[in-house]
Amino acid sequence: MGKKRPTHEIKLGRIRAAIWSNESGDSDPWFNVTVTRLFQDKADGSWRDSNAFGRDDLPIANKAMDMAYGWILRHEQKLEMQARQSSKKNEE
Repeated sequence: MGKKRPTHEIKLGRIRAAIWSNESGDSDPWFNVTVTRLFQDKADGSWRDSNAFGRDDLPIANKAMDMAYGWILRHEQKLEMQARQSSKKNEE
């Protein structure tokens, strides 16, 4: 089985907000967000993620979280509308 991928990602420069979808039985899905900063390891030159942010990263991280919040709200509305349409079809 492959590594689980985020449902959606928001990338602003080196800041990334990953939105993860979770489900449990019959309940509606819910979402969590992880925010990371990409950096290059000076020792070996590889790219890595960190959950620590410098002063100048904070406004960008804030914007990424705001955008993630908006995406989740729109996605939840879309899911609710689909559920209502499905319920109407089942009633007919």
